[in-house]
Amino acid sequence: MAADSASRNTKRVTITDVARHAGVSTAAVSKVMRNAYGVSPSMQERVRAAMTELGYRPHAAARGMRGRTYTIGVLLDNLRNPFFADILDGIREQLGESEYTVLIGAAGFGAEDQARTIRAMVDRQMDGLILIAPGTPRTEVLATAVVTPTVVIGHHDTSDAHDSVVDADDLGAGLVVDHLVALGHRDIALVSAAGNKAGRWQRTPEIALADGYLEAMDRHGLSGRARVHHAAYSDEGGHAAGIALLSDDARPTAILTGADIAALGVYRAAADLGLSIPGDLSLVGYNNTAVAALAPVQLTSVDQAGHTMGATAARMLIERVEGRRDRAMQVRMTPRLVVRRSTVAPGAP
Repeated sequence: MAADSASRNTKRVTITDVARHAGVSTAAVSKVMRNAYGVSPSMQERVRAAMTELGYRPHAAARGMRGRTYTIGVLLDNLRNPFFADILDGIREQLGESEYTVLIGAAGFGAEDQARTIRAMVDRQMDGLILIAPGTPRTEVLATAVVTPTVVIGHHDTSDAHDSVVDADDLGAGLVVDHLVALGHRDIALVSAAGNKAGRWQRTPEIALADGYLEAMDRHGLSGRARVHHAAYSDEGGHAAGIALLSDDARPTAILTGADIAALGVYRAAADLGLSIPGDLSLVGYNNTAVAALAPVQLTSVDQAGHTMGATAARMLIERVEGRRDRAMQVRMTPRLVVRRSTVAPGAP
């Protein structure tokens, strides 16, 4: 086993090796690499799995034969989350003086829809991809990164295949709990996305956020009062979570949501139930989007520097596309709590 590993490290894996490992022809491997139409999902999966297992990376010269298209694909799950606008602004600003054009794929929350969009971007020979918290299975993202330079924003899993930009979400959750406990809150609930276990990502933003929240609650001796409510990061998801939590006889005095847009839904739910913020409920968002600072809202929120995340992802991607760097990197942002009027001591007017 050791000898085989050493041999693999010193000898470049070829397309023939991939074909032999997958039990298909080299022509089939080539079609999968180009995401050509007519290739069955089972063939895609078999070949991409072989690429990942063997650590296959196309030779730079072979990748360059098709020529550069000067297009960058950005995958996100929806256009309504204002945090994505911050990320996109950072990407656009970083690439503003370059020849690259950004094309956006709003693929929805479904893993297969996202995978189809990623394949379409590769098939259109985009020079690189920026995937924002993809719900696509990790194996498919890894296989895609072998063919096309890729940066993943949000997921904390590291890889030799792609770069990543993440926020220290566990620290961000801890900042919130510390702030609320200092105000006198003890019943603090977290509204977090459920995530997709089928994707086999080990450390998604929602997992890191929940871990940080639970650790902080335990640190303050409040683990018995911890509550994690799963809901989509949308206004509708936040509203449903707010109704469920605030209708409970033992309703929390404070709620942290994993996204500002979900906090707006909690705002609506509180109003529907005749509760006031911050009088009856302290509320904290995540992302510190522009809406959080609006005068009628004044939402306390965790700033994870969306604009900087986008700019950093774009810079890292172009380094890989233009061959200025061939080793994967992960950049980690440090969160900052921005306190506004939505958090006060329990029972304060």
